[in-house]
Amino acid sequence: MIQHTAVVGAGDMGHGFAAHFALHGRDVTLIDHRQSNLEEAEARIREVVAFHDEEGLASASADEVLGRITFTLDRAEGVSDVDFVLETVPEELDLKREVFAALADAAPSDAVLASNTSGIPVTDIAAGNDATDRIVGCHWWYPPYLLEPVEVVRGEATSDATMERTTAFIEDIDREPVVVERDVPGFVWNRVQNAVVRECMHLAAEGVASVEDINTAIRDGYARRTAVIGPFETVDVGGLALYRTVAGNLYPHLSDADEPSDLYDEYLDAGRGGIEDGAGFFEYDVPAREVTRRRDEGLAALQRAIDEQRD
Repeated sequence: MIQHTAVVGAGDMGHGFAAHFALHGRDVTLIDHRQSNLEEAEARIREVVAFHDEEGLASASADEVLGRITFTLDRAEGVSDVDFVLETVPEELDLKREVFAALADAAPSDAVLASNTSGIPVTDIAAGNDATDRIVGCHWWYPPYLLEPVEVVRGEATSDATMERTTAFIEDIDREPVVVERDVPGFVWNRVQNAVVRECMHLAAEGVASVEDINTAIRDGYARRTAVIGPFETVDVGGLALYRTVAGNLYPHLSDADEPSDLYDEYLDAGRGGIEDGAGFFEYDVPAREVTRRRDEGLAALQRAIDEQRD
């Protein structure tokens, strides 16, 4: 069983990984190149545990969770005695290759070396590495302490043993592995998500409906139903013949753009980059952290409702 873990990168995802692993009884070494990042991560881990407690999800106190986490700037020392390493540094191929080269040298020879990359092929990250059979994609949904699916991605050289150990670990810490057998850019989740966002941008740019109404249609219609019944199940319910007919009529009219929508540049040029700017496609009159907290509260409530339905 994987017991001692390390997380490389203490940012938005890294602190969440450390919190989730520790909440599920694992020892964690959280590694970053800046002390200020580690200090911020510790504060955010306390917030995650407090949130879990408020929502009735906590299995340990903040002190217990932090007692299982070691914070360090020393990457080599931090991974020297671990079973599983999860990298979550910025999405830059050269940087990830550098990190994995160092991990292959410093971590035990049987440690799983996993990347949380959201779209870079695992095969590209592992290229030229001496430990290609132990390098695997392990892509989590955000926030990782609330959303269950985790993509386990096989690179061209990833061994069966690495896939099996990673999948078993994900299951042991109460997450649902989605096994991705072909190492395609974006894997499953980001390909589907970006297909939906591309069509939404297209509809808005063409004046078919407002940003507000498109957002409502997806959030309160498509996404709400998809939270209960997935796309293939939806087709089964409606009938394959019907969906085949609709697809034949509709597909020629869907966006097939291979460049990001001009709407991105229009909003960015206007200084509307998202919640950190106080505005993106929508305006926000509360701090960014409050926006994400409201999201987390909604996700927790949705999960409780789904769990009750399943029971």
